Order: sequence, then C-alpha cells, then structure tokens
Amino acid sequence: MQQPRLCFGNAVALFTLLLTLTFSNSANAKNGEALTKPIEVKIVVAAMFEDGELTGDDPGEMQLWVERLKLNQSFPFPLGEYELRMNKEGVLGIVLGGGIANATASVMALGMDARFDLSNAYWLIAGIAGADPTDMSLGSAAWARWVVDGDLLYEIDGREIPDSWQYGFVPLGGRQPADKPEDIYTEWTVDTLAFELNQSLTYWAFELTKDMPIADGDEIKTFRQQFKGYPMATRPPFVTMGETLSASTYWHGQLMNKWANDWIKLYTHKEDRKTEMNFMTSNMEDSGTLTALHRLGRTKLVNTERVLVLRTASNYTMPPPGKDAAWSTTAPYPDGGLPAIESAFTIGNVVVQELLKNWDKYEIETPSLEN
Repeated sequence: MQQPRLCFGNAVALFTLLLTLTFSNSANAKNGEALTKPIEVKIVVAAMFEDGELTGDDPGEMQLWVERLKLNQSFPFPLGEYELRMNKEGVLGIVLGGGIANATASVMALGMDARFDLSNAYWLIAGIAGADPTDMSLGSAAWARWVVDGDLLYEIDGREIPDSWQYGFVPLGGRQPADKPEDIYTEWTVDTLAFELNQSLTYWAFELTKDMPIADGDEIKTFRQQFKGYPMATRPPFVTMGETLSASTYWHGQLMNKWANDWIKLYTHKEDRKTEMNFMTSNMEDSGTLTALHRLGRTKLVNTERVLVLRTASNYTMPPPGKDAAWSTTAPYPDGGLPAIESAFTIGNVVVQELLKNWDKYEIETPSLEN
C-alpha cells in the first residue's frame, strides 16, 4: 500500500514545531519550568555587531538600545551570538553577527524559537553602513525601500576584464555586465537577489523621522570636508531614503561605487514606477536577514510586511579626492563610528516609540501614510 505523502507546507510546519519545542523544552527544563504561553513580541530590534559586552563598555550597534530602552530581561540564546534582551514593553533585541551567513542563521534561530510569538512583530534592522558620498554625509540615516544582494554574481579579477567592461561583475546567467534590467535574467538566477520592503511602511517611517535633528561632531565634520565637489557628503547629518546593497565582501572604491549604483538600478527596476531607486548604503548582512525572514514568513511565523531597514553612515564607500581606495578601505572610521551608532538609535527609536504608543492600533493595522 502506498504511503500518504506529506505536503511541503505541512512538512515545514511539523519540522518547525518539533525543532522549536525541543529547544524550548530544553531551555525550560534547565530552569525547572513548565512550558508556558509564548511571549508576545511587539518589535524586534536587530543589530549586527557589538563591541564586548551588551552594557557598560564602548557601544556597538546594540548597546544603546539595551541601556536606554531598559532591555533588562535576558534570555539564553545558544544558537546566536549574544543572549537576547527584552523589556516589559515588548521590545526584543538581537545581535545577528557580521556577514550574510551569520545574519541568516541568527534570524532563522530566533524565528523558530518557541519561547516567542513573533507573528505580529515589527522588525527594525538598524545598523551602521558605508555611504555613497554623492547622496549622504557621515552620521546621516537612510530608510531602505529595497535590499539588494551583491554577492550572488559572476566575478573575474579586475586585471583580466575586457577593455570594454567597466568592472568585472556579471549577473548570474549573463555574459557581460548588464546595461539594462532585461539583461539580468538571460539564462539562470536565484530568487534571493532583491527584496522589496513594504513601501507604505517605509514611507511612513521616513515621514515620521525626516525632520529629526541628528547630532553632529567635530571629527566627522572635519572628515566630511575632504569631499569637496560632493555637496551631499559635506552636509550635516540628515534623514533620507535610499537603497542598500548587501555583500559579505567589504568592497570599496570609486569603480565599485559605480557598480553598486548600477546593480541597484538593475535589480529594482519596475516599468510602472515613476521614482528610480538609488544606491545609498553598503552593508554586510541585510540580504541574509531578508532571506531568513521570507522563509519564516512562509509559515506565518513572521510578517514580512512589517520589516524596516535603517542604515546610518559611519564611513564612505569611496575615498575623497586626493586619496586612493587602498588608503580609504582601511582608514579608521571618524569618531570610531559612534555618530552613526547614535544616529541609528535616535532615528530608529522614534519609530519604535510610535509603534509602542499606539500598539492597540498597529498590532492589527500596519501603519502607512494613509492611516
């Protein structure tokens, strides 16, 4: 007799249930606790790195959130980089780890953790980034409408590229650098190259924060002045909207910056859109984070319409006039990147507090400019 087949959706759900119950039972058993109802999480704040401890020393991307929002409740999280931190208001903090692989693993581990109910949660991915000096200044913050992957491609060494090529990157399935969007899907590709975020939610967050003042500093102000001829790079910090390119390879330089701009345009193109998307920030995690969230969304463990990505400028993606890319790649971040860390909290927390203040509404209805 032929055995009944288990459909893909049920198989995934069963696997998820078994894995998370096992993890939760193990954690609770150590404390002598019985299984309880999952903790409702309202907002997940995801940072990528921390310097040392989560409190009391030089801050990385998570420490200001832990200290200022009093994320005092600690949960062991052996599948992650640090313990999880949460407050009584329902904000949960997680450090994902640097690079696409670490971010993917950490988000999947949290999403499948039966201790938490994340089904209605908003996700704020908030961290520092390289910034295109044609669009941003140090300390500035950009809300992303798209996250695009910059690792999944063909690459040849720059010393071997044909004379007619501007750089040695070719879309998967292509035969040369693409000039237009229809060139990027010629033979084969993968489906985790570009993620469009909820545009209505992103524009809502931008409108809420666009006039927020961002603290400036003498060191970043001095550094910015090197970028003569780049009026946006020499401005005091501000809030904007712009796309982010994710690659575990820490790339740098004027030619690479052109590639990043081209890549964003290629992978975010839509015939019916009036506004062209624009590369503004580089990061090393977000395409992995979005990949994991969309996998979790298949079984309704998370709501992918409630994801925000905020990146703040700690450095530039290319050198100033008179400096070369090799120098700029490894130059220390002005003020140690602290202005960008502060900016990520200052701007991101405006959205967090608005969601908490009106949770009765936003638990049910995802905010947009229309509501």
